[in-house]
Amino acid sequence: MHVAIGSENPVKVDAVERVLPDVNTTAVAVSSGVPEQPWGRAETVRGAGNRADAALSGSSGDYGVGIEGGVADREVPAGVWLIMWAAVTDGQTTHFGAGPSVRLPESIAKRLRDGAELGPVLDDELGRHELAKQEGAIGVYTAGRVGRADALEDAVAGAFGQFLRASGD
Repeated sequence: MHVAIGSENPVKVDAVERVLPDVNTTAVAVSSGVPEQPWGRAETVRGAGNRADAALSGSSGDYGVGIEGGVADREVPAGVWLIMWAAVTDGQTTHFGAGPSVRLPESIAKRLRDGAELGPVLDDELGRHELAKQEGAIGVYTAGRVGRADALEDAVAGAFGQFLRASGD
């Protein structure tokens, strides 16, 4: 089996390879087709699906995987929340899976509402560089108990599991 991953981000590639340790993977730089900072479930899911479709169409893979992180402003419980979604497609069917979600501090939420992107905001606030390629926001706000690759692995497993269950792999 060959899986095309719609990102060259090493954390996203790691997440897919954790779920599928015995398959060939190819990282493909693709556009998500959504803003750099996706807002809400619909936009984040659309970005993941677009990445999966683009990865598959731009490769000889059997499956395309797309992963997208976003933020969502929720009423209950109130606040701006980190969200993450994965999509897996075989070209005919697409399945989705979600990762864990955590509430972001109001100081971060305000900057996001003002149009900033989460990764650079966290880099600035924490004096870090490319946090999104490391433990990510989920790692920061779980005190390192859940890293970004861990969280994305859950999303990918939720999406890919539907194919694996159906095929008996």
